[in-house]
Amino acid sequence: MKNYKNIIAAYSVMIFLILLVGVFQSWSIALTILNYCLISAVMTIGANIQWGYAGLINFGIMGYTALGGLAVVLISEAPVLEAWEAGGLELVLCGFVILIMIILIKLLVSRFKQSKNKKYIISFVIVTGLLLIRLISSPAIESIESIDPAKTGFLGGLGLPVLFSWIIGGLFAAGLAYIVGKVALGLRADYLAIATLLIAEIVISVIKHEDWLSRGVKNVIGLKRPAPYEIDLQNSQWFVNLVENFHSTKLNLINSFSERQDSLNQLVIDASSIYVKLCFTGLFLGVVILLLILTQRALYSPWGRKMRAIRDNEVSASAMGKNIVKEHLLIFVLGSAVVGLAGAMMVTNDGLFTPGSYRPMRYTFVIWVMVIVGGTGNNFGAILGGFVVWFLWVQAAPIALFLINLFTTHLPETSEIRVHLINSAPYFRFLIIGIGLLIIMRYRPQGILPEKIVKH
Repeated sequence: MKNYKNIIAAYSVMIFLILLVGVFQSWSIALTILNYCLISAVMTIGANIQWGYAGLINFGIMGYTALGGLAVVLISEAPVLEAWEAGGLELVLCGFVILIMIILIKLLVSRFKQSKNKKYIISFVIVTGLLLIRLISSPAIESIESIDPAKTGFLGGLGLPVLFSWIIGGLFAAGLAYIVGKVALGLRADYLAIATLLIAEIVISVIKHEDWLSRGVKNVIGLKRPAPYEIDLQNSQWFVNLVENFHSTKLNLINSFSERQDSLNQLVIDASSIYVKLCFTGLFLGVVILLLILTQRALYSPWGRKMRAIRDNEVSASAMGKNIVKEHLLIFVLGSAVVGLAGAMMVTNDGLFTPGSYRPMRYTFVIWVMVIVGGTGNNFGAILGGFVVWFLWVQAAPIALFLINLFTTHLPETSEIRVHLINSAPYFRFLIIGIGLLIIMRYRPQGILPEKIVKH
């Protein structure tokens, strides 16, 4: 217990702050913040696996997040049968063409290792394949996107349970990470960062512009979720009775039947929102706890010690017979899979998929700030960083508005200074996060909960 006193203290403060939001703002807002904190924690676990365990810089986090969100659409959405009839089979055929191209290229690489004409043959296969794909896919895509574009205009998904899409989201991200890792992990750290950022931009650009896949910037709304809908709860007698019994003291003070009924209806509406968010909280908390257990066991296992040895000194680890490239690829794939899982969780929580909201140049660095603030290489620290930075990101504006009103009470309401400061309150989040980061880096340069090396 003594070894965990800093962790207990830090998390106690964080929980206390979320409870304050519930008391002074609303419990619905507090639960919304908590759910996004938990999603952010999953993302930071993925980033910490790559950077904290192996020292790999991955600035493509939002690309893997977007793939996780795409998985929710492709798995849980019902298939659009008209779109499949219009051009679905042609796109499946294009998939087979791509598979054949990959097989041919692998055969050519293995059989013509010493041939000078190898690159020309491979180039011919690639160009021919791309032209064939273009010839088949163009009319099919045009036909699919013309099927009721206001509502569909895409192939839809498989209509499977949404929780299954969380696993597929992780697999999608892991698959892309494997391809990227094979190509880019041999690069120097700064080049690797640039390459992963650009690949994320490419992935998001494809998702945004290929309407047949996920409606592009038209967005997909009304996605399935593993929790009841508010309107269903409001129409369920058991839930109404539960709310009525819970607030019986308050309702008994109202004498008018109509006023009592109106008050009960409003309480049911508020309670339904809280109930749904509590369901998501339970799911997300379960995922975070499971990942924390697994990553903690991995961190202090022989494999974890090997990864830290590679991170600290690749030359020495290589001299001891460790396969640096293989281990880097494994950790890159694992971390990206966790980030893809977080992307699927986020889209499920929102109930909609909006490719335009994935901006790597902005949000990637927010995730990195979370890891750095919490403590690189410490799983508890990475999770705490997700909580702290997201809480500040959301609550910076209300905190700034409260402080502005507090320190400008002596000024008239029409004062230009006061009006300007109040209008600028939303932008104070950058100032507050910047100041917080500077303070932490000054007094806790290794993060709030720095990495602890346990010697065996």
